[in-house]
Amino acid sequence: MSAEDLVTLDVGPVAHGGHCVARHEGRVVFVRHALPGERVVARLVEASSAARFWRAEAVDVLEASPDRVPSAWPAAGAGGVGGGELAHVALDAQRRWKAAVVAEQLERLARLPAPDLEVEACPTETVREGLAWRTRIDLVADAEGRAGMHRVRSHEVLALDAMPLAVEQIGAMGLFDRRWPAGARITAVAPVGGDQPLVLVDGVPWTDRGPDLRPNARAAVRERAVLDGRSLTWRVAAGGFWQVHREAPVVLVEAVLDAVGDRGGATVVDLYAGAGLLTLPLAHRVGGGGRVVAVEGDARAVRDARRNLHDQPQVALHHAPVADALAGGVVGRADVVVLDPPRVGAGRRVVAQVAAVAPDQVVYVACDPAALARDLAYFSDHGYEVGGLRAFDLFPMTHHVECVAVLRRSSR
Repeated sequence: MSAEDLVTLDVGPVAHGGHCVARHEGRVVFVRHALPGERVVARLVEASSAARFWRAEAVDVLEASPDRVPSAWPAAGAGGVGGGELAHVALDAQRRWKAAVVAEQLERLARLPAPDLEVEACPTETVREGLAWRTRIDLVADAEGRAGMHRVRSHEVLALDAMPLAVEQIGAMGLFDRRWPAGARITAVAPVGGDQPLVLVDGVPWTDRGPDLRPNARAAVRERAVLDGRSLTWRVAAGGFWQVHREAPVVLVEAVLDAVGDRGGATVVDLYAGAGLLTLPLAHRVGGGGRVVAVEGDARAVRDARRNLHDQPQVALHHAPVADALAGGVVGRADVVVLDPPRVGAGRRVVAQVAAVAPDQVVYVACDPAALARDLAYFSDHGYEVGGLRAFDLFPMTHHVECVAVLRRSSR
């Protein structure tokens, strides 16, 4: 059977990764651009006879779900670019989809009862209708120099004429109206709080006239937010990591601070600290009598964090892989451990090391529910129980969901 074959599928439940589950002649098929309960014609895109499962994408809807809406980004539909795989789903249904995935992962991988979970929208999401939220986008120039993105599961670049998930400031930059060096990687950043947008091409600052090769060319932006009653500013390398939703820094920091609670004088450990998004407000929360130990393995992020935390003497910042720092004893004792690992999660070794520090509380920020579930299972093995879980829709039109879990040492 070739990958171009069309099959008719009765679509079943959602699955992690932006798919729904269907079956064809007894074989599991993960199908994109569909909804549970639909009957669709789908094109098989990966259909090896030896494969345990196949992949497909719906190209025609024979019986539509009431949750289906006209795509908010047709270029991300079947055969298109990645990054908008739920653009055909009503916003409230997207959040129900994500809640179902989180619940299924926790039940299957962490052996936890499926939580009655609501995925929380950002405050302005109703007004923006799930669009214009990305403050950072990455594009690739095709052979003719047109800005675009890769086709899903392919190296082929598809030229675009717009990116509706990007904030208005990026949309006004004319990225799709000009020609770029063929094959170039284009990063556009529009920080929150007043700084002008910035474009990097293959890591080099770029102006309307081409590359800005001056030694003092601007290659960083300032991000601003009001948190815990304070106006805070972070300097972040334009090519470095920062939460991409315009409201994500406030939403996530407030969730973490709510979980940490009143911790004046406490010792808080911030693992995978990045440029200090959580470290800075945590430093204010513990006060001058407290201590924050921050650990980050990326050198560029540590340089930014040093600038952002230079006037916080209660912060000890360590540049090292998290597992190495914990093994080296730089953390010592801790009342609370906050960790925001990359998408793959913290992993068995780091979880064991965190448990060895014996904090009363762990606050875990996760961008992948499968990785979160696996790590919660590891924490359970070390006597930690989930005391709270919140989920946030920081990536509308995509399958991604951000979670904040609170764990406490069991009294048993």
